[in-house]
Amino acid sequence: MAPMELNYVAVLVCAVVMFVLGGVWYSPLLFAKKWTSLINKTEEELKSGSHPMMYVKAFILGLMSTYVLANVVNFAGANTLETGVMVGFICWVGFTGAPTYNNQVNFLKQPVALWGIDMGYTLVSFLMSGAILAVWK
Repeated sequence: MAPMELNYVAVLVCAVVMFVLGGVWYSPLLFAKKWTSLINKTEEELKSGSHPMMYVKAFILGLMSTYVLANVVNFAGANTLETGVMVGFICWVGFTGAPTYNNQVNFLKQPVALWGIDMGYTLVSFLMSGAILAVWK
């Protein structure tokens, strides 16, 4: 199989979008208070354990996700906003949503609300990235 052509600028933009969304998602504007409560940590504990390399790794992992999603979007032939969102949704359900629910909620008995916050972020990231990658060829 021949390598697919990717829009690497779109992949990079999606990684930035994912990173920024994560910053907002886990901020006091949205879910920080509930999330810290669910993981039994205080804001001070999280700040004291924070290191710049964590954020570098988070960006690189997001870049890896958007690169793979770009390949799936291209392979699926998605070229509209709707088809990009659908590919993002299908990838989220099959590769992230269902497996993490099984691990975190079913076996580890973590709260469904914690899974919902974490996977809500991932879902929105995949939907936005799928849409961007499909329309920005």
